[in-house]
Amino acid sequence: MYKGSCHCGKVAFEVEGEIDGAMACNCSMCSRRGSLLWFVPHEKLRLLTADQDIGTYLFNKHVIRHRFCPTCGIHPFAEAIDPKGKRMAAINIRCLEGLEFSSIPVTHFDGRSR
Repeated sequence: MYKGSCHCGKVAFEVEGEIDGAMACNCSMCSRRGSLLWFVPHEKLRLLTADQDIGTYLFNKHVIRHRFCPTCGIHPFAEAIDPKGKRMAAINIRCLEGLEFSSIPVTHFDGRSR
């Protein structure tokens, strides 16, 4: 179980699972944000902040709900449906407590070309 939050702590969550890797995407959103994404089934994400207190940004095809803190602007996670129809969460592991990022393998995804 990992605890995560935005910078100011107003958006807080817990997520369960084992981090075996993260993805760095080069799309216009992710490259500016610098996030490292870990994908988990949505039911493994437990919000500790009321959903209505979390901002949502949609762009491009409007299929990924990029969630952010309206106070500090940090994007700790996103929500979407995978190609098999399953609800997923993309956790920005940079927002998780107590991780040693250098030990997590990162794959690169060419989101810019999609």
